[in-house]
Amino acid sequence: MESLKKSDHERYDLVVVGGGPAGTVAALRARELGARVALVEKERMGGTCTNDGCVPTRVLAHVARLMREYEQFSQYGLRTEKPELDFEFLMRSVEKLVDRVHEKKQLINHLQQAGVDLISGAGPACFRDSHSLSLPDGRILYGDKYIICAGGHARRLPFPGSEHILTHSDIWSLRKLPKSLTIVGGAATGCQLASIFASLGAEVNLLEVNPRLLAAEDEEVSRAMRKAFEERGIHVITGIGGVQEIEKSEEFLRLKYRMGEGVEVIESNAITMAVGWIGNLESLNLDLAGVQHERGYIQVNDYMQTNVPHIFAAGDITGRMMLVQSASYDGRIAAENCLLGVGQPYRHQIVPHGGFTDPEYGSVGLTEAQARAKDLEIVTAIVPYLDLDRAVIDDHTTGFCKLIVSAETHRILGAHVVGEQALEVIQIVAAGMAADMWVEHLAELELPYPTYTAVVGIAARRILQTLGVVPLAPQWLTLGEPHLAEWERSRKSADTMKTRKNEG
Repeated sequence: MESLKKSDHERYDLVVVGGGPAGTVAALRARELGARVALVEKERMGGTCTNDGCVPTRVLAHVARLMREYEQFSQYGLRTEKPELDFEFLMRSVEKLVDRVHEKKQLINHLQQAGVDLISGAGPACFRDSHSLSLPDGRILYGDKYIICAGGHARRLPFPGSEHILTHSDIWSLRKLPKSLTIVGGAATGCQLASIFASLGAEVNLLEVNPRLLAAEDEEVSRAMRKAFEERGIHVITGIGGVQEIEKSEEFLRLKYRMGEGVEVIESNAITMAVGWIGNLESLNLDLAGVQHERGYIQVNDYMQTNVPHIFAAGDITGRMMLVQSASYDGRIAAENCLLGVGQPYRHQIVPHGGFTDPEYGSVGLTEAQARAKDLEIVTAIVPYLDLDRAVIDDHTTGFCKLIVSAETHRILGAHVVGEQALEVIQIVAAGMAADMWVEHLAELELPYPTYTAVVGIAARRILQTLGVVPLAPQWLTLGEPHLAEWERSRKSADTMKTRKNEG
């Protein structure tokens, strides 16, 4: 191998390409396993999430929420003038807060203290062959093994006038709030941007090719989010046939899109595309390493291994579960399989996720449609936020919790929440699923009162009534779906848990 001719300081057991969540975790885990590791990052450590993804988006979502809180001031006796947004100041604040998060993470110090040879701000690296990597400054790294964690970027579609669009990453260069904004793409990113900019004061159009927003989520979530968006003044258009072209005039950008047999036109000051995320493959020269890739992603097997046995990949660049928490998991699995031998498969069975929209949404597990497609016998319960005392107190009554449970095993199959603190609420269900809890366990949790999380307990107890675990008199059943408060409990469900455990 050519690396045998080179000096030792250029040779590594493992070279990790990319300093986001997947790459950082992979490098640290590899050091724990005793490998000599180099991590190469072309720009700033932290990946997309920290630098122009989740972190800055969450800052904007927080500001948007503060703007909306003003609408409640008068009903609680607060008298003040409506806040005025200094958008340029806000965007500078976003940059400062990203820096603060970097200072808090101390990624560089952490990696260096762990013994990782860190090469950040190196510019794009590229393979020379399957064991060597070339850096722009002329250095060459030789690795016995590789894990590619180079992340991804927003997809750009080729059509006339596409040079006028903004991607999610371009948002941070804005210094003036667009009076009107058209967003193409109604999945997580597009919905977050629509919600944020509408709350900040822009007129927002949201276009989506699918028949519904958030097409990957449960249908109840899609319906609730569309209704909430339209009530906030967002113009939602679904089922479009694609963008035809964009024309620029002195005042507006004119977006032409196909709708049915015709073409419709929307004018706005700015247009953002949120139509997918593809891997950062361009500069890697994967063909020289012999690594297979397709449609913008590196192909890996269930062990995060590419077709080249000593090269693995993790995170967004694989095109699988493109979430921060999943990238970290991928990085660990890739490091262990790479250094210890292939043995631990990739599994993302329980991944709570959602969006910082207003209202928030959060999901975990199967949707109802997915459960029925598997021919599972299920029981569902939907509890509106109006049933929560905390929601009434805070006047955040928009939303619901939907729980999906196996009628046969009483195991929790999925949950979907729309409303205040949805992303926090969903995590208790995810923890229950990871622990293989029965719905009886979830129903008997003594959750604090008054909280939003209490909606999970209400949904669980409603399912117990449907399953017949909690006996009801015939007269009570004629009343229809019984109402429950978050502090109501039944001893019967606890007794049933004991019986089922003994029978098992």
